[in-house]
Amino acid sequence: MENNKIINELNDILTRNYDAEKGYKEAAENVDHKQLQSFFTNQAQNRYDFGHQIKEEIRSLGGDPDKGTSTKGDLHRTWLNLRDSLSSGNEALLEECIRGEKSAMEEYDELLNEDYVPASTKAIIRDHKSSIQTALSKLETMEEVAD
Repeated sequence: MENNKIINELNDILTRNYDAEKGYKEAAENVDHKQLQSFFTNQAQNRYDFGHQIKEEIRSLGGDPDKGTSTKGDLHRTWLNLRDSLSSGNEALLEECIRGEKSAMEEYDELLNEDYVPASTKAIIRDHKSSIQTALSKLETMEEVAD
């Protein structure tokens, strides 16, 4: 029973990473600032790598990884594209990335606080969370500079 629960939660995080990867790719394609473009491209690759690590963990627990982005993520990106086309600058894009990373941190924290999560899974989640925290700090610094 607990394996099913952790597999479901890992699949939720996997889908979040699919959404983040796609969002970062789109951000890199739609920004003209080279430093931001490079940052977004690197974050997309990180999320791609996270996805593969989570898929391996799901399989090791006897589960099947989900495929694809979420409808919620797809709708959010569509809204962002519309909003970005109406606004100027990169500030709105940075704000949304910060919001997304804070949300990801909360989801990772929830999983880390569960007693039934295996040590191998917690190690992966801690590594991902650390990388997300670093990205969040960079985003917040870039937002301050953009102000």
